[in-house]
Amino acid sequence: MQTLLTRVSQGFITLSALALLAVSLMAFANPQSVMDLVHVQLGNTDAYSSIRGVYGGVGLTLFISLMYLMLHDPRKGLSFLILLWGFYAFSRTMTIFMEGRLGAFGQQWLVVESVFCLIAAGLFLATRQQTKKR
Repeated sequence: MQTLLTRVSQGFITLSALALLAVSLMAFANPQSVMDLVHVQLGNTDAYSSIRGVYGGVGLTLFISLMYLMLHDPRKGLSFLILLWGFYAFSRTMTIFMEGRLGAFGQQWLVVESVFCLIAAGLFLATRQQTKKR
């Protein structure tokens, strides 16, 4: 059972990492394509540079970090994903209260990020139970 939980955890970490990598590669290749998802036009080279840096560079850093954790310490990878997906969802929830209702994109991703946070938390707790039984 422990091996199965470890493999499922590693699979979830990989799925999360690949999702971040996809956006990262999109941002490196064409920053406007990332902003098109939320209907925002980049108007100058500083804007392009910022999207490449945040979504591209930071996204690639997150991908590499998650892959390292997936291979070396999946429980730490899960704890990292609890924070990552949880704070994404929290940020969108803050927006609802501060600026108003989200559009379709934001609503969809609030659900995805919340579910991913819960999956990471569930796997984290399940692997904790396995650790205690040994």
